[in-house]
Amino acid sequence: MKQIYPLFFLLFFLSYLCHSQIREEKTSGFFYKISLATTLTINEDYTVNNDDGETLINPSAFFVNNTIGYQFDKRTSLGLNFEYDYHSQQGLHFFPTYLSLQHNIIADDSNFFVRGGYGSLLGVSKDFEKGNMYKLGIGVQMFDDDFRNSLLIGLDFTRKRFGYKTLEGLSSVSIFLEFMLF
Repeated sequence: MKQIYPLFFLLFFLSYLCHSQIREEKTSGFFYKISLATTLTINEDYTVNNDDGETLINPSAFFVNNTIGYQFDKRTSLGLNFEYDYHSQQGLHFFPTYLSLQHNIIADDSNFFVRGGYGSLLGVSKDFEKGNMYKLGIGVQMFDDDFRNSLLIGLDFTRKRFGYKTLEGLSSVSIFLEFMLF
């Protein structure tokens, strides 16, 4: 009878080990996200039959964003964003720091989401404008095979208020590409 106890223990341990090899879908926890985005404008100097190398659409602003956040469930996540924005046509630099909230309207193999954010434009040096900003966006989230990491593609509308008594404003619509590690 005493020899059966180690056998039961071994069988129990092996069944636990086999079950733990199945990787369950992660629906909540901390994540990191890096994003690249650009705002496109139409080139006013473009002609249809040109030989000077002009293109119809030119990038006018570049954004690099780092996000650290927490996903509450399959639908909702909150993030703290640190971003660098450069608007080449205006020659303006911004360093927005803001909170963002993302909600998946359709939570399936690919998520369709809406998101919004609000925060401050930090004057990290004299070249950076101070003020505030908000951001609204829509997009699609596509997962890898494990449903852990994902690629996000979409559009963001951003409004920045800056300058003396934040009287100046700058609005832009950008195309973003993000990679999320979960």
